[in-house]
Amino acid sequence: MSDAGVTWAGTHRFIAGRLITPRDADEVALAVREAPGRVKALGTRHSFNAIADTDGTLVDTTALAGEPHIDLSDPAHPTVTAPAGMRYGVLGAWLQHRGWALHNTGSLPHISVAGATATGTHGSGARNGCQSTALRKLDFVDGDGEPRTARIGEPQFPALAVGLGAFGIITRVTLGVQPTYDVRQDVYTGMPWEVLLSDTPAILADAYSVSIFTTWDEPTVQQIWRKSGIGLDGTPPEEWHGARRSPESDARLVDGDPDALTPQGGAPGPWIDRLPHFRLTHTPSNGEEIQTEYFVPMEAAGEALASVRALAPQIREHLLVSELRAVAADRLWLSGAYGRDTLAIHFTWARRPDAVRALLPRVEEALAPFDARPHWGKWHAFDAAAIARVHPRVADARAVFEELDPAGRFVNDHLVALGVRAAR
Repeated sequence: MSDAGVTWAGTHRFIAGRLITPRDADEVALAVREAPGRVKALGTRHSFNAIADTDGTLVDTTALAGEPHIDLSDPAHPTVTAPAGMRYGVLGAWLQHRGWALHNTGSLPHISVAGATATGTHGSGARNGCQSTALRKLDFVDGDGEPRTARIGEPQFPALAVGLGAFGIITRVTLGVQPTYDVRQDVYTGMPWEVLLSDTPAILADAYSVSIFTTWDEPTVQQIWRKSGIGLDGTPPEEWHGARRSPESDARLVDGDPDALTPQGGAPGPWIDRLPHFRLTHTPSNGEEIQTEYFVPMEAAGEALASVRALAPQIREHLLVSELRAVAADRLWLSGAYGRDTLAIHFTWARRPDAVRALLPRVEEALAPFDARPHWGKWHAFDAAAIARVHPRVADARAVFEELDPAGRFVNDHLVALGVRAAR
């Protein structure tokens, strides 16, 4: 067994026999050519399951060298190209220093760009697509160790943008960028549950990015983080959908260090210092946790939340916190928001594996009427048949992966169990 260790929260121990840490794309290509058996890319280890594991060789992309590069050759569509293993927080600071920005970020700036986009990671915002929708080009190494490039607009790109590491090892990503912008965060408390259930889509669409935190059994929603784009969303009201704004901030998450949170209390600041929930310089979230997330159509948001809330007594016993976010519809085949504006229902569980495994089928049964899709990198109980029911393009994506990797170099048991790759 290699010294790859465990995932970020310790929920999966890697079984790979070898770990290689290349410094550039040429070394990635050499590693793939020389590696016996199966190969898999490894990023910042923020998955919670075996999606990034292999019984062969892990190729760690976090040391890939290279300075980001901004391309303004098409002024209407500026882009930045960066190494695959670069963290969002590092890239974001680099862009901000030069007057540029991404359209959105996840809650953690600690995760790698390629790993996040490969699993459809998202922030919040009814008008904001997941992180993968920013992709314009992917440079990757195929199963023969040859460099290849995929560009937006090409027939295979909708499969590769959320590609789950199933077709190659990404070495560089090119993302669309925009001029930098400022955001303020305001915390609201006291929103009645009946208000949330009756008007979820409007509440989540009422600012650039909105995150709702709950433990499901409280009489009013625990807290809401309203992230307003300066000059875009107007002045945040003191009272909002029955909730009150906290003039300072009483934000809290999973009993973590409050200093780890990005600045709140309505103080404006650059997008990269407000859209993530956590500071790059601090340990994110709780750490000792298990994460689960499901994506349901925004049009059914109230019904879906009510179905989950009916399980509150069972959920609360093992829950640290849940977060509700909005993701705009996209056309990326394996995205959780493929073809529909989406409500993301996230659970951060205490690290009690047996209890969580027993509970997940009940949560999934409650969400089944809404064709809930699981987050690829987090815990769930879906099998291949269940994935096929909720992901209408999974067979098309699998065909692309098989065409690009006919020898199955990037297959692992986890992807086979989900029907994303054919068994070998």
